[in-house]
Amino acid sequence: MTNKTGLEKTRGEVEEQAALCRSLFEKKTRDYGTSWRVLRLPSLTDQIFIKANRIRSVQESGENRVGDDLKGEFVAMVNYAVMALVQQELESGEPGSAPMELPLEEAMRLYDKHLGRTIDLMMAKNHDYGEAWREMRVSSMVDLILMKLRRIKQIEDNQGKTLVSEGVEGGYMDIINYALFCLVRLKD
Repeated sequence: MTNKTGLEKTRGEVEEQAALCRSLFEKKTRDYGTSWRVLRLPSLTDQIFIKANRIRSVQESGENRVGDDLKGEFVAMVNYAVMALVQQELESGEPGSAPMELPLEEAMRLYDKHLGRTIDLMMAKNHDYGEAWREMRVSSMVDLILMKLRRIKQIEDNQGKTLVSEGVEGGYMDIINYALFCLVRLKD
């Protein structure tokens, strides 16, 4: 059973990792602007897939030839998934209504909006699931991220049409949450 203290601890740990993701996103936005706005949703999905697949490959082989820390890949997955949520929101408006280049303040406002909503959803789910993620293996969470990506890709290939399933938004939010849980677990 999850108690309030456990949930508060989890929120603090998740928000600490989310702040690291946000900091990198802001720095890259200062360096590159919002050049990522040119990417279509399937391209962002594929970028997340590349990161998750690299982690799984390193986990399975036990060998990291590139040498880059795998934590950076989880951070990248969080940031690409937030970009996807922002793109989805901006694309749902009138065609051509959202500028390709966003001012830093607007990009960060949208980032905070989507990451905040996602963390709130995570905390509600975490309450109901009793912090089960704490006993999960990081490798299992990577597998779940890869499964979510396959589902998103299938929905994208079906032009967003689903019969009974949630759309891609829920998948991106789940990816963010699993990646944040992995960052917390890797910190421990």
